[in-house]
Amino acid sequence: MSLRPLHDRVIVKRLDQETKTASGIVIPESAAEKPDQGEVLAVGPGKRDSDGKRIEPDLKVGERVLFGKYSGQQVKVDGADLLVLREEDIVAVVHQ
Repeated sequence: MSLRPLHDRVIVKRLDQETKTASGIVIPESAAEKPDQGEVLAVGPGKRDSDGKRIEPDLKVGERVLFGKYSGQQVKVDGADLLVLREEDIVAVVHQ
């Protein structure tokens, strides 16, 4: 099964966070917070303005992004946990 986002929606796969602190303490998975970074897997075509013209999204597939820890709708596709977010829920693109 595959997902195709509509309008200004974006499909994001959460990236795993470090499970060890800087001092070397290992954090168990049950105590770890949800990661707030992910990789964009799919981008919708964009929403329409009041004149019916499509507004192109600013994101591209493959970009690494930051979003709120509890943003979006979590879905499971082929065993993978994915997030469906609005483009406005994404706060930044991470450049490395």
